[in-house]
Amino acid sequence: MKVDKSTQDLLLSIQKTNQIYLEGNILKLLESEDVEFLKYLAYCKSRDKESRIKRLEVTKKVQSQNKELELVNQENVKLMNELKESLQESNTLKEDALRAKDLALDDLDILQKRTQTELIGTIVRIALWIIIGVGIITSFLFGIVIIKGSDSKIIESTWSNLFGILLTNSFSIIGTIMGVKYASEKTYNK
Repeated sequence: MKVDKSTQDLLLSIQKTNQIYLEGNILKLLESEDVEFLKYLAYCKSRDKESRIKRLEVTKKVQSQNKELELVNQENVKLMNELKESLQESNTLKEDALRAKDLALDDLDILQKRTQTELIGTIVRIALWIIIGVGIITSFLFGIVIIKGSDSKIIESTWSNLFGILLTNSFSIIGTIMGVKYASEKTYNK
């Protein structure tokens, strides 16, 4: 395709004033008989060739970086999945540990209550044996006084007071133990 003189002059003028050159496939189509314009076209073709080479290098570099980024992204996705799995496993282990802790606390509570009940039973049993023992001994001594025919007025009142004190103390011991047991049960339930 031949370019007329006015278009050639316009393109040369743009090149000189603005440093703007023609590019692309249109350079293959342009023809001229003007030597200066042919030099201009040759220069434009060489610039275009260099520009295409640079663009190709940039494109290859970008494609290479994209491949690297894609590989890194795949690795990140893999690591994120592993992290999620680890977190889920950690949460499962945490839940198992909490269940084990709750079971251990329940077992400890049952053991403490059983030990406490056994202790209370032992204290009550011993207190009752002491009360019965004192009652038997006092009754035996009172019986000896009656058999001997001695003055039993003092012994009768002492025997009566002693049984009253023993009975009061036994209820006091049992009441105290039951109060402690009731208070400790309220503390455990909180």
